[in-house]
Amino acid sequence: MDKDSQAVSEHLNRALAESGLSQAAFATALGTSASRFSTYRSGRTKPTAQFFLRAGRIARALHAAREYRIMTAPATATAIREARDEEWAWRMLLQGRDHLRLLLRRHDGSEAAWEAAPGTTGHAGFDALLAVLTAHEFEEAGEDPPDWTKVNPLPDRWIPEHPFLDNHEIIEQTPAYLAQANIFIPARDLVTA
Repeated sequence: MDKDSQAVSEHLNRALAESGLSQAAFATALGTSASRFSTYRSGRTKPTAQFFLRAGRIARALHAAREYRIMTAPATATAIREARDEEWAWRMLLQGRDHLRLLLRRHDGSEAAWEAAPGTTGHAGFDALLAVLTAHEFEEAGEDPPDWTKVNPLPDRWIPEHPFLDNHEIIEQTPAYLAQANIFIPARDLVTA
């Protein structure tokens, strides 16, 4: 392996270690497959300069988020997937969204932790909702949303059960950015203290 390829391989290996994720999870976070990422790490395939830079930036941001106990998109998806019940899944989703808001207000690059594409939550509705909420927060902060947030609307309406509202009331009180994704949740249910 030539010196430049060796340097690229070492950088990607450091980025993987710094991310704190498995190779498969870090590959997903970077928008590639584990097997493709493996070929980059081994030097068999050369990544683009954009991929190389993104791997370092996202790894540093994931490391900092872990150090400060700030949720990231991958951590939020995992917390939702591992939630003991749906109420806890909602709490994890909103806590992750609130952590993203904190990072976006800092303007120091730490929001790159949310550029990391998450794995699945195990529920198509929560997967889409995490993407849509993330895109909305980036847009509200005047930033370009991460590529992984560009999702198609759900094929069928997702209207999570509500203790006080019927479906018509839920639809009426849903923000437009959620309705466009075929997700119906009253705006007040997205407010945290």
